Amino acid sequence: MGRTRIMVVGCGGIAGAWLPTLSAHPDVEIVGLVDLNKDVARKRADEYKLANAVVGDDVRAMLAAAKPEVVCDLTIPAAHAEVTIAALDHGCHVLGEKPLADSLDNAKRMLVAAQRNKRTYAVMQNRRFNPRMRQLRRLIAAGTIGDIVAVKSDFQIGAHFGGFRDRMKHVLILDMAIHTFDQARMLTGADATQVWCKEWNPKGSWYDHDAAAIAVFTMSGGARYTYYGSWCAEGCNTSWEAEWRITGTEGTVLWDGNDLFRCQRVAKRGEFFSTMEDVVVPPAEPDDRVGQHDGWIKDTIACLRSGRTPETVCTDNVKSLAMVFGAIESSDSGATVSIG
Repeated sequence: MGRTRIMVVGCGGIAGAWLPTLSAHPDVEIVGLVDLNKDVARKRADEYKLANAVVGDDVRAMLAAAKPEVVCDLTIPAAHAEVTIAALDHGCHVLGEKPLADSLDNAKRMLVAAQRNKRTYAVMQNRRFNPRMRQLRRLIAAGTIGDIVAVKSDFQIGAHFGGFRDRMKHVLILDMAIHTFDQARMLTGADATQVWCKEWNPKGSWYDHDAAAIAVFTMSGGARYTYYGSWCAEGCNTSWEAEWRITGTEGTVLWDGNDLFRCQRVAKRGEFFSTMEDVVVPPAEPDDRVGQHDGWIKDTIACLRSGRTPETVCTDNVKSLAMVFGAIESSDSGATVSIG
């Protein structure tokens, strides 16, 4: 098997998280770089010494010129549907940045295009490839704390992006919460069935629209997942992976989103407080798929080359996206919204 021919669409900031891995990958050949500003694409070609890559500003023309097998869609969310469907209809697989789409209607169109063309569309969810996430998921899946009854995540970051995010509606939920919601699905092994959400824009916010939110999800199996987040929290920021408290019928595990775990489970019941025992979270396994962006890209390319289904294939990732748009609908309407 020869090298996989890849074309990158969107050469802005996020491309800097993809191109180091793609350009160094022994099984990849970057054959094209596309951006609305051709000079930006050309600079990326020079930066990564991609002398043989075709550079252009029109996706469809570049699909014909570069003849890629895979398209990496690194455009803004509003462009994902157009770029991805064009690539799928051209016969390419697509690896795309989150979120899958800017609406559920567009997401459905993209899933239909992937099915129609018998091609894979996978969505970047780099948090799943955090080694601590893998450790935590293994502990929960082993039943160490029993059946999950409650999950809480706290995401507090004061992010001064500038650019389109400062003007974006539902900026926290649409642009960032997809990561945390997807983490909740991964950790619990459950999908959301309904949500109540409230968004607001805190005093002192530098965003035009709501940049903070609280959401309560009912998950399949009956557990409740509570999300609290802010894009404009100055000081004492959490990690980008959020802080987590997961409670089961037999105990609780805490994760600070960095390297600190604390886990206790019931050793003996019968008194006012049960007697608890500390539990050490098992270390990472040698076969864990880790590495954040780098790990996701390498694993997903390996899936395409071997015929395996990527972990974040669109047919699964749309369930995380549905949590996003369910939360937005609930916030807008003030009502609890069904999901799925």
